[in-house]
Parts: sequence; C-alpha cells; structure tokens
Amino acid sequence: MSHTSLHVLTRRPPTRQPSNPLLYMALLALLGGTGCATARAPMAAEMAPLSFTTEAVGDGAAPPPILTENRFSRDTSGSISEEALREVLASPVFLEEKARVGIVPVQGSYALDMDVPLPAVTAALADALDSSGEFELSSEVSTDFPVDRGISGLRELAARYRCDYLLIYRHRFVDDAYMNPVAWGYLTVLGALFLPGHTLESAGVLEATLFDVKTGTLLFTVNERVHARERVNVWHNELKTQWMKRKMLETATQKLADQVVGKIRRLVVARPALERKSSKAVVMSRPVPVDAAPREAPSAVEIPVTVSTTGL
Repeated sequence: MSHTSLHVLTRRPPTRQPSNPLLYMALLALLGGTGCATARAPMAAEMAPLSFTTEAVGDGAAPPPILTENRFSRDTSGSISEEALREVLASPVFLEEKARVGIVPVQGSYALDMDVPLPAVTAALADALDSSGEFELSSEVSTDFPVDRGISGLRELAARYRCDYLLIYRHRFVDDAYMNPVAWGYLTVLGALFLPGHTLESAGVLEATLFDVKTGTLLFTVNERVHARERVNVWHNELKTQWMKRKMLETATQKLADQVVGKIRRLVVARPALERKSSKAVVMSRPVPVDAAPREAPSAVEIPVTVSTTGL
C-alpha cells in the first residue's frame, strides 16, 4: 500500500463546528414562552367596583345618617362658640334691599391702606356697582379718618359712611428681572445702549371681598390674576415695571368688576320671599293723601230736581 492510500484511509472525517450557544438559548426561550402563553393566561390584578347603594349595609337596613356634628375634640372655635358657628352657617345668605356699599382699599392683612389709592380700580368698582342698580348708593371710602386698624377700623368707617356693606379691595404683585440671550450683545459697547437684554416679569392678583358690616361675615371673594413679561434695555427698569403693572391693572379692572356684579346679583336672587315683597308691601301700606281720596257721590236728597210744568 502506497503512502498516499494509507493517508487516505487514516484521515478522519471532517467534524462540524459547534453553533453559537446564544442561538440555542434564544430558541429555547421562544419555545418556552410560547408554551407558557398557551398553557397559562397572563396574570392581572382585578378589583371589584365599589358599591354606594343601600344594599352595602344589608338588606332592609337604613343608610347611615349624614354627619352634621364636629367629632374632632381638639378643634378650637377661637372667638366664636360652637352654637354661634352653627347659627351663622344655618342662616340664609343674601343681599339686603336698599343697602349702601362702600369701596375701601386695604393692605396685605385687611389693614387700612393710609396711602392715596392711585390706581383707578376702586373708582371703577364704584361705577360698576352704581350701574348694577342693586344698591341704593355706592361710594369710595377714604381711609384718612382717625380710625383703628383691622376689622374694628373697617366697621368704624362703615358707620361713618352709613354703609351696610364694604367692598374690600387689595392687589399684590411679585416682580422679577433677569438677563435674556440678547444680553450677549452687551459685549459690544454699542449694543448695551439699546439691545433688550433684560426681561421684566410681573405676576399679580386683584382681590375684592364683600364684607357684611352688621354680621361681621364675608359674603364672597373674587380674584382676577394677571401676568406680564417684557424684554427691555437696561435703562429705567423700575419705571418700566410700574408702567407694566398699570397696564395690567387697567386690563383686569373691568374683569374684576364683572365678577363682583355677577356675585352681587346671585345674592339678590337668594333673597327670601318676604324680603323680595317688602318693597311692594311698603308701597301698598302708604297712607292715601286727603286730596287724592275720592269724593263721595251726593245723596238723593242733595240732588236738585227741576220739574217743568209747561204743557200740563
């Protein structure tokens, strides 16, 4: 046997290279996942819907009573007792007929603002209340009179102006100023003179509250929120902020007045039936003047009778 044939007989057959084990793992995972999916439904947490019917308390059982009393013993009533609190909350809320209202500006915590009210918001509110026809008279209230601060000072002012209600007005603003991307132009000396590299931002709220002077209660509070942002240069930013606030006040004043008049009319509609008929009853119960009383017809004795004898 030749050397060549011996080499052919002793040569081993070629062996396969092992496949990638990741392929087998992916195939087994796919087959295992498919088998599990067909054999078992996916898990899902379910919760029964809540039942608010009377059946929840038992067949034929009455529903639980409505909670009307305070069960928290640690609550403090402050300056009002528990009986007075319930009396105030149980009483009807409405606007009295033929009432007078005063518009007074205050500071942050219902303290009288002794400065002259430069914004024309109080004047616009007084005009809106006069135009509504729901008050006998509305007037701006001056805070220059020597009165106490706080609620006692407001009641004293109401007594001086003979007002049944006070519309308490105040506004607050939060200002901010920061550089914007245009400020990169300030690197050039000429750009710092006119480029609007500063951003002025201001947010505020206008608030009006109707104060019942007789009962000391607040009937409603309405708010009108404003916001403005402007890009300006670096000159006179404080003055520009003031002008921006003035524009916001002018824009929001009419909206605030509309809210106030809307709340007032809802209080008028809430008047009790006797209060609504009071004006008609006063008109009908007025004494009739003597001159306007109808004269009685003359009796038959006083009527002169003329009999003609002509032709008899």
